Amino acid sequence: MNLRNLFLACVLGAVTAGAALPAAAQVYGGVYVQTGPPAPMYETVPTAPGPGYYWEPGYWSWNGYRYVWVHGRYAARPYSGAVWRPGHWAQSPNGWYWRPGHWGRPY
Repeated sequence: MNLRNLFLACVLGAVTAGAALPAAAQVYGGVYVQTGPPAPMYETVPTAPGPGYYWEPGYWSWNGYRYVWVHGRYAARPYSGAVWRPGHWAQSPNGWYWRPGHWGRPY
């Protein structure tokens, strides 16, 4: 195989690999993903480790190539009356982006 054929094979391989992956664009504080996340997975919620713990449900995360499931977990409330606002994927004209969950006051 001469150098020209090797170069063409590398270019063709790179183009083919790039076509198989969903496109993502970097944005400040996160990533825009061109394909929406899969449906949430069902998780059995285990018994709380004690009073004052809240279940933070699992979610789909983008690892730069594909969506991966992050399992839910228990977290201690940071202050009395705090409520967990789960993160979610939101759609914009540029694609899908992750809005992280956070603790807040009740409405």
